[in-house]
Amino acid sequence: MRKTTTLALIATAVVALGCGSGATDKASSSGGAEAGDKAATTAKIGQPARDGKFEFTVKSSKCGVAKIGSEPLAQKAQGQFCLVTLNVKNIGKEAQMFDGSSQKAYAADGTEYSADSGAAIYANKNADTFLNDINPGNQVTGVVVFDIPKNAKLAKLELHDSMFSGGVDVALS
Repeated sequence: MRKTTTLALIATAVVALGCGSGATDKASSSGGAEAGDKAATTAKIGQPARDGKFEFTVKSSKCGVAKIGSEPLAQKAQGQFCLVTLNVKNIGKEAQMFDGSSQKAYAADGTEYSADSGAAIYANKNADTFLNDINPGNQVTGVVVFDIPKNAKLAKLELHDSMFSGGVDVALS
């Protein structure tokens, strides 16, 4: 368990260092989206939604998963895992790294949940899916994992091209 957490922290730090320049490009090219602008751009499952250099399409969302991976390396949820399968396409003019830990999920009451990068390692068969730069025009599909309480239900996602971007909302219901 410690090894997984350490790997996730290292990966997040590497991603954070690599994403700084992309965030600056986005802020200067988009004029900085205000929070009120996001409400007008809420997408649904299956619809493309853009933030910065990425176009996201949420393919599916499945909650109620108790564990991910195979023994002896399986990871057990504190509550329940919600697996969000999404396609990420680079619509920019330079490579951009997707950071699963920059994604957020929300319950209907506004409770915010962060992504579980350690569990995502087990949920993605191709471990490097989200830890490599995505070149312009290319796209990847993978799973972002959220560990939420057993009685909770996700209402929306807030997807980001980097930890510094304004994000775009995708409704899950």
